[in-house]
Amino acid sequence: MKLTTREKSALFMEGVVTVILLLMLNLALLVLIVQAIESNPGLRDGIFIIKRSVVLGPHHYQLWSWENLFIGLMMVADALVVWWRLIRRYKQMQLHHIIEELHFIANGHFDHRIPFRVSGDVQRVVDSVNALVDSVIHSMDEERAIEKSKDELITNVSHDIRTPLTSIIGYLGLIEDKQYHSEDDLLKYTHTAFLKSKQMKSLVDDLFEYTKVRQTDTPLSLTKIDLGAMLEQLAASFELEAQKKGMDIGANVGATPLMMEADPEKLVRIFNNLVSNALKYGDGGKHINLVAKRISAAELEVRVTNDGPKIPKKSLALIFERFYRVEESRSKETGGTGLGLAIAQSIVALHGGYIYVESDDALTSFVIHLPTEHAHPLAVPQRLKTAGTAN
Repeated sequence: MKLTTREKSALFMEGVVTVILLLMLNLALLVLIVQAIESNPGLRDGIFIIKRSVVLGPHHYQLWSWENLFIGLMMVADALVVWWRLIRRYKQMQLHHIIEELHFIANGHFDHRIPFRVSGDVQRVVDSVNALVDSVIHSMDEERAIEKSKDELITNVSHDIRTPLTSIIGYLGLIEDKQYHSEDDLLKYTHTAFLKSKQMKSLVDDLFEYTKVRQTDTPLSLTKIDLGAMLEQLAASFELEAQKKGMDIGANVGATPLMMEADPEKLVRIFNNLVSNALKYGDGGKHINLVAKRISAAELEVRVTNDGPKIPKKSLALIFERFYRVEESRSKETGGTGLGLAIAQSIVALHGGYIYVESDDALTSFVIHLPTEHAHPLAVPQRLKTAGTAN
């Protein structure tokens, strides 16, 4: 830490004053001791005998002047006192600078850090203060992001509810005002209002599910399950719907049971969402495959693949964001709420796993990694954290 010119001058003056005071004290002590010796013949003779008997070094030098020894010892003591005073004063100046820096940060300059380095425990205090400010800034940024996220959630929900609600009110208003010409018109209006009501219910249900699974303390009904058997059963349940779309669906899970600890109801919700999306948006595709395998004793991998249209590269990092739709108009037609993948990601995270998507001209694959034991969550790879596609 660099001192200002004023502080250097103050430190120098304090050293000078301390030296003058110590010299005056030494002189006073010396005069008092000399007077005491001169007024006491016995003490004077005793000191003379001691001087004659004391020898120093290999050449047997005798100590003829006790005053020189006293002055030498006092000079050493004075030097230690001056050094202690200056170091103490220097540390006080360091502390004063640290307090000034803290006040500067506290006044709203949160991008500022204490820049200087000092010695000893004071540096640990400086490092702790800087780390504390970094932590506070990080918490504030997270809080702002959460508030912004809540505002966006309210805006998106309001927008998605308002559209079908406007249609419902419009058609019911026509019926209320008897603005229909036949029973067929009446049935048409009520049917449209009914479909829009189902769309609203679907959004509300998905929103409720999303907010529930986003909470880290959401309870899971954990049990031991065979993931392979679950995927085979799931593929069988979608066979009829896939045939209507001109697609086939199958599961490739191997012969060895893939046992894991999980909430089966919530896992089914994940795979239902992924398969439903493949059926809705896989136009031109012919195959949907559920592939599961064991990566290690503690980790399983599931891939839900389809050979439909490629997901644009710009959408890969955003596809798990709530209300995000790769194709806005097509999603509206199919009734998608834009929450399905966000719900799937949250459920995977509750189980201690992670999910990401890969897409090229041949295949689009949603890849899920799950731990076999819920108490041992998996670490999210750095590449997924950087891409922003995992929790």
